[in-house]
Amino acid sequence: MPDTASSHVIALIGGTGPEGRGLATRFALAGHRVIIGSRDAERGVAAGAELAAALGRTNVEGGGNDVAAQQADIVVVVVPYAAHRATLEGLREHLAGKIVVDAVVPMIFDRGPRPVTVEAGSATEEAAEILKDSGAKVVGAFHNLSAEVLLEPEAPVDADVLVTGADAEAKQTVIALAGEIAGVRGVDAGPLRFSHFVESITILLVGINGRYKIHGGVRIAGMDAH
Repeated sequence: MPDTASSHVIALIGGTGPEGRGLATRFALAGHRVIIGSRDAERGVAAGAELAAALGRTNVEGGGNDVAAQQADIVVVVVPYAAHRATLEGLREHLAGKIVVDAVVPMIFDRGPRPVTVEAGSATEEAAEILKDSGAKVVGAFHNLSAEVLLEPEAPVDADVLVTGADAEAKQTVIALAGEIAGVRGVDAGPLRFSHFVESITILLVGINGRYKIHGGVRIAGMDAH
């Protein structure tokens, strides 16, 4: 995929896991500068160097979550839900005024995937509450993409990304960013209060994908003309 004309600096907070590295792969291929963040700065540096070498690119690096958040204009949060609140509270000052994409799913594994009840309604709404006075523009997106497919640079993803949010401009930025991933279309899924439904689809998909040994995603039918 050619480099994008509108380049961003994108931080993947907690990005050393499969989902973070998968999204980092696709954003780097689209021409953005990508920073893989970790609580352990050395682990972040190592993950960034490994991915840069694998892709043969110089626009991927890594470091601590705080440094990654400071340098980015778009911050994608991919930590496990158990670390969600503490991570956002710790990075709050670095997220002020930025687009914060919450891709966290409130889920645990107990004989299969199970939802975790979130008082705010969803992880994305919880992020918006935590960051409400910071000026951060919180958007929910990228929950339903298969990490395994994202990590294969030549594989089309063949999925829609459902995007929720209150800030129309930030939401459109993320929809456009999703569209830069080969095979992906960004879809406006409505306001933040719909984030619960988007996050819950991931839990359903994990179960289906495990049962059928596939890497399925979400497609909204009837939108070809839009």
